[in-house]
Amino acid sequence: MAHCSVLTAALLLSAASSVASTSMQSVPPGYQKVALQHGVPAESLYSLALAESSRQLPHGTRPWPWTINVAGKGYRYESRQAAWQALQQFMKSHPLKRIDVGIAQVNLGWNGHRFSSTWDAFDPYINLNAAARILRECWERSPGSWLKAAGCYHHPAGGKPAARYRQIVSEKLASLSPTQPRPITTQAPANFANNQTPSTEIIWTEPRRQQ
Repeated sequence: MAHCSVLTAALLLSAASSVASTSMQSVPPGYQKVALQHGVPAESLYSLALAESSRQLPHGTRPWPWTINVAGKGYRYESRQAAWQALQQFMKSHPLKRIDVGIAQVNLGWNGHRFSSTWDAFDPYINLNAAARILRECWERSPGSWLKAAGCYHHPAGGKPAARYRQIVSEKLASLSPTQPRPITTQAPANFANNQTPSTEIIWTEPRRQQ
């Protein structure tokens, strides 16, 4: 991405310093905002994103927004435009229920109605908001365990696939430092949309604002 707001740059650099000093990862502010809006734990949402779209970057493993999974095979692209163009081809050859997209790998067949377009599905905040709504709905169907809700997010029918996924999310969760309590706000997080490649000079932990 070509530009970055001063505030977001400061948040990213702060995250870089914290990761450098400890093996524990902090939940980025963008995830905390989305989680608060939908009433889900920030750690649960970030752990889910790590399980869904992790990519090794110079400063550590982070969720990657321009990720597609088709019939069980993952593809990671260097830009939003490249991911979107690839998706157009995959949609011609595979059922939508076999395609997951974006930073939280939302399935287009089951949850594509949550996006106004396939382009929007790659917007990190739009994708995360959809994921948070799904996670919350899973929890409401069976309250009590956010890990169980994560299993439902991956495989609503439950069984071994959900159990395996719960274990993956649990491992991601164990790598996080606790999130500090934040005041609840009714303001929705802004959508950040552009098609440039994220900078690898600093930790890319949340979408950056288009100038």
